[in-house]
Amino acid sequence: MRFSSRRAFLMGRRSSKTPWEAFCKRMQRSVSGDFLDYGFYDGAGSARLTPGDAADMHRARALCAEHGIVLALDGINQAASQSHQSVLWIELGRQLTQCQRLPGDDTKWFVQPGCTLGELEDAGLKQFGGLPGYLSVAAWLADRSLHAWAPGATHSSGVAHACVLLADGTQATLGPFGEHNRQPLASLALQKLVPALFQAAASTEGQTCRQAVAWPARYRLDALLPQPGQTVNLSHLLLGHGGDLGWLEWLVLDELALSLAGEADFNGFSLSRQSPDDIVWAQAIELDARVKELFDPQGLFPHPGQDL
Repeated sequence: MRFSSRRAFLMGRRSSKTPWEAFCKRMQRSVSGDFLDYGFYDGAGSARLTPGDAADMHRARALCAEHGIVLALDGINQAASQSHQSVLWIELGRQLTQCQRLPGDDTKWFVQPGCTLGELEDAGLKQFGGLPGYLSVAAWLADRSLHAWAPGATHSSGVAHACVLLADGTQATLGPFGEHNRQPLASLALQKLVPALFQAAASTEGQTCRQAVAWPARYRLDALLPQPGQTVNLSHLLLGHGGDLGWLEWLVLDELALSLAGEADFNGFSLSRQSPDDIVWAQAIELDARVKELFDPQGLFPHPGQDL
């Protein structure tokens, strides 16, 4: 004991781990994929995870929620220079890249988030031929510029189902919703979330945005207000979500819907084209705030105001 005390006096006591160091240490011990700590500067830390499997994302979500770390998808237009919050960037490598037709259905494809658009094209989905081949499916789904569908025309995206990991750890499967499609409300979290989203869609803000020539809001709440003859599909809420609402685990794409999508369904609209004084703009901002709060009350994923 005397020797230990003398050594501590001569060499100095080892300082206890900082919260960021503790988070990184736990990440390194918990995941099978590659983890890299970029360091802690100006009051915020930054690190990168290339998940080795789907379970890595569940571990990362839990640790980020516990330590107050933002969980962000890399490779999309987000604030890489966030200086006030610590961030774990998720970089999709060559894992989670499965892409295959669903058994017994010639038009449906099961796709994991790391699959690239080039791989989809090579597999036979030629509709992705005009898009960057290096882009991952997760980045494609999150990119708002690639999902500027006309109001109520989100069916043209070709997305049939999606499984998303929510901020509270719920694994939610989203898809068609109606009289004969109640499976999406299997979890308690969705039983609370979905009715609240329908209320937001029916609000003054939601109706104003739906009547606009181009969908003015950030999040596609018009998925709950489809064009006549189309079905409500909860998975379309993730179109162009910017990585703000959850983590994509897998998609089911409908090749037939993709082939039927026309130029009239897509308007290339951008929020930046509207005047900040426009009433529709103000209502769109209010609607986005409600959707973000409903999906991510803990603030686990990037805040929409953090876009570059």
